[in-house]
Amino acid sequence: MNTPDLNHLRDWIGRSETRQDLLTATPVAALSATLDRDDPAPVPGTALPPLWHWLYFTPLTRHSEIGEDGHAKRGGFLPPVPLPRRMWAGGRLDFLQHLRVGESVQRVSTIKDVTVKEGRSGALVFVCVRHELSSTRGLALSEEHDIVYRDAPAPGAPAPEPTAAPRDEQFSREIVPDPVLLFRYSALTFNGHRIHYDRSYVTGVEGYPGLIVHGPLIATLLLDLLRRNLPDASVKRFSFKAVRPTFDIHPFTVCGKVDGKTVTLWGRDHEGWLTMQGSAEIE
Repeated sequence: MNTPDLNHLRDWIGRSETRQDLLTATPVAALSATLDRDDPAPVPGTALPPLWHWLYFTPLTRHSEIGEDGHAKRGGFLPPVPLPRRMWAGGRLDFLQHLRVGESVQRVSTIKDVTVKEGRSGALVFVCVRHELSSTRGLALSEEHDIVYRDAPAPGAPAPEPTAAPRDEQFSREIVPDPVLLFRYSALTFNGHRIHYDRSYVTGVEGYPGLIVHGPLIATLLLDLLRRNLPDASVKRFSFKAVRPTFDIHPFTVCGKVDGKTVTLWGRDHEGWLTMQGSAEIE
């Protein structure tokens, strides 16, 4: 990517949009079922578990404005990055107070930064979006969301070196990422990205070996693991970073380890490689 392209993309820094949504009960019950939980039926006032706000403010792009990959065509609020691959790279969240079923919530989103890097497989563009969610009780959640855009790898390009995942977990859970799990999460978050459900597209066009497990789903499974093992803990902060793609062709494991008020969380694939790393601050 040349300098004029970079300068043009940086023009998006500071752009903002405001949306409103009602936190209804059905998505909460549906995600609970999707994660194989036995939660009580949500009612007005039920607190959303951390990261379940991703069930709301879903993209409502008209079908005629969808691109080949199933995402909205480039431009609009997000910068029109001219690279074919787009994925969720990670994020940082501060949970200030619970969002609750039945509340009307406002989300203010701002493009915080746009940066370009040169990776081993080609150009990379990182877009950081800041979201602030508020109810009538005030600011409830602050989030920085990192999106990465990348070139398709050139034929024969070396694959990134994998990192061995830790083996000192105190608790863990094996996840079988079958297509039904991926489809249900895509449906709940209204995510049309074809890499998560269209096997012929993801293998034939994007060149991956299988359906890609959503980064947000893995992050949600990490905090779900924390909830299962530390049910009385309250998450105040959480950060996570996608390290390596996870595919539906093998089970993977979510792992956790507690050190005082910090819970280290990570994903490990069937070969023992690190796929996602995260850290939660609890009280």
